[in-house]
Amino acid sequence: MLPDLNRLKVFFHIFNEKSSTGAARVLNITQSGVSQHLKKLEEELQVSLFTRVNRSLVPTTAGLNLYKMVKTFMGELEEGIRYLGQREDTPSGQLRIGAPSEFGKTYLPKIIASFHHIYPKVTFVLELGGPKELFESVSNGKLDFAYIDMLPILLHIPKGLTAYTIDPLVREEFVLACSSKYYTDNIAQAEYDKLISLNYISYKNDIALFQSWFELNYGKAPAALNLVLIADSAQSIVTAIAEDIGAGIIVSHLISNQVEDGSFVQIGTTHEKMKNTIACVHFKDKEETVTEKIFQEYFRKELLRVTNLKILP
Repeated sequence: MLPDLNRLKVFFHIFNEKSSTGAARVLNITQSGVSQHLKKLEEELQVSLFTRVNRSLVPTTAGLNLYKMVKTFMGELEEGIRYLGQREDTPSGQLRIGAPSEFGKTYLPKIIASFHHIYPKVTFVLELGGPKELFESVSNGKLDFAYIDMLPILLHIPKGLTAYTIDPLVREEFVLACSSKYYTDNIAQAEYDKLISLNYISYKNDIALFQSWFELNYGKAPAALNLVLIADSAQSIVTAIAEDIGAGIIVSHLISNQVEDGSFVQIGTTHEKMKNTIACVHFKDKEETVTEKIFQEYFRKELLRVTNLKILP
């Protein structure tokens, strides 16, 4: 059972003031009242917290250990009360945000930093992962909200879509690409049977994205492909493409510079592209805080201002 909190408060001030007289002055109570609180606390804990030396109160080992605990508690309490006293429309506290790995690493840290410069009382936790992990973290309350890939073949949604509020934010295009050298040596003018025999660089051990690309371009899809590299990082796929070992499916905005300078070639027989939507997802039963709402709007505006991404209305 916890000791009486008022007695702990008195102990805290006795320790700081090094005397019951000083504590009485700070607390605006009588010295005898301070002494009585201390006596009852020592009886409750069954230890001596101070010894008297030349009219000074010197903390015992037990007193020192108790003070460490009480000091931490008092500091956190004071900080919490300070936040309670702020205006409700002032962003503060911790935001726990999830995002896809490459999207999160590329855009969130810079925008989080600029937001923090404006609202220094806001701190952040950033979790990067796939749709399954991020949906689970939102559903169990580990994250306040998350930006999640909504590509149907990637989705596994705990509790079903109706349990969430989903606000589309960004539209991405997936493209099949390879280096210009690999294209010249292996792909130029190649038809379906030739294409399915080539080397591919895959995001994780799953060819679902490739099958969707073949369906879109040829109306049929292979049951298997020769995966020469399996990676869980888009940047690893980009690097491997540049090394001429095969073709990979990648989000178009991550290779726009390489396509523009001619070092990468987009492969395809149609102007149609596989599309992915990144949406802001939060649990429907969770009330959004002012801090969450202000950050989400700020993030949208900054993406529109500093990137070439297609931001949805």
